Amino acid sequence: MEFVNLPDIQFTDQQVQSIKDAVLTSIEAKTGRTMNRADPDRIFMLALVDEIIQLRVLIDQVKKGDLLKYARGGALEHLGAFYNVYRLDAEAARTTIRFTLSMPLTSPQTIPAGTRVGVQNSGGAMYFSTTEAAVIPAGGTVKDISAAASVTGTAGNGFIPGQVNTIMDPLPYVQSAVNVTESAGGADVESDEALRTRIRLAPESFSAAGPREGYIYWAKTASPAIIDVAAVSPADREVLVIPLLQGGELPTQDIIYQVSAAVNDRAVRPLTDHVTVQAPEVVPYDITLTYYISSSNVAAETTIQAAVNKAIDEYRLWQKSKLGRDINPSELIWRVKSAGALRVDVSAPTNIEVSELQVAQEGNVNITYGGLADD
Repeated sequence: MEFVNLPDIQFTDQQVQSIKDAVLTSIEAKTGRTMNRADPDRIFMLALVDEIIQLRVLIDQVKKGDLLKYARGGALEHLGAFYNVYRLDAEAARTTIRFTLSMPLTSPQTIPAGTRVGVQNSGGAMYFSTTEAAVIPAGGTVKDISAAASVTGTAGNGFIPGQVNTIMDPLPYVQSAVNVTESAGGADVESDEALRTRIRLAPESFSAAGPREGYIYWAKTASPAIIDVAAVSPADREVLVIPLLQGGELPTQDIIYQVSAAVNDRAVRPLTDHVTVQAPEVVPYDITLTYYISSSNVAAETTIQAAVNKAIDEYRLWQKSKLGRDINPSELIWRVKSAGALRVDVSAPTNIEVSELQVAQEGNVNITYGGLADD
């Protein structure tokens, strides 16, 4: 879905020197006199040329805003409106909170929608609220309820089970409330690149025949946290949709429900299709490497070490940010050497093929600095 076959385009000439020469030549031809470098009229003319150049740059930018490849911000949103595609708002992270009663009751116990449970040691600054009312039946003591973060965006992501555990709205007989899943799915306002991709996919949504790109388009409308989607047909009339979240995170059950609702809408799904949404299969891999720095770069040794660690972190994110991306140690070596390493000895990973229904995720990461080495 990239613009690989489209040439770059420029609507105005912005070559500074050629514009100045053209204006100077034109004025000298019309006035019949030559202006030297100290001529006040020449200085005045050059000041006007600067304004002309800035105007040409602005005209070029505005005109490019009419094209999907270049449009940004509001201009991009207006292009999307032609296809009824609008920028997705920021979304709050979600988790599942388990409410436990102190004893079985003879009557049902209701957990109201909006019941707040705070993050440990946050002082109430960050909390999750139940998204719907739930009932613990008579004789029962436990109920799992979906809850959303108090703020939108990625700030609510990454709270592991047990970290959301402070009851802020006490309820009779409720002894504890604690998250049993890691919070995920929080996303900032949809980026220009993500919106651009959905606009390109939009024409596929008009088909009633269930095209692959159509399912991908509708799946991506479920949440701005979705970075990639695969859609395949493992059997006749069977469709399998696999979403992947930003940062290579696996979709939570809440995201799976949202995607399922989007692709199974009666106005979207062909009557003959049976659509299933599930998380991608994880292909684990380890990173074990030793790198060396040139002895000629001893003065920058600490800086290069920091750059190498950053490069490895960026590789880990790159590797898991797309479904079906093969595990590629050559990419890892290239990134580490680009960060300043002289030599890289990689024991793991090896080349591993990853299908479009899978995502690679790192396990153990062991990085060793081997010291300085001669070129």
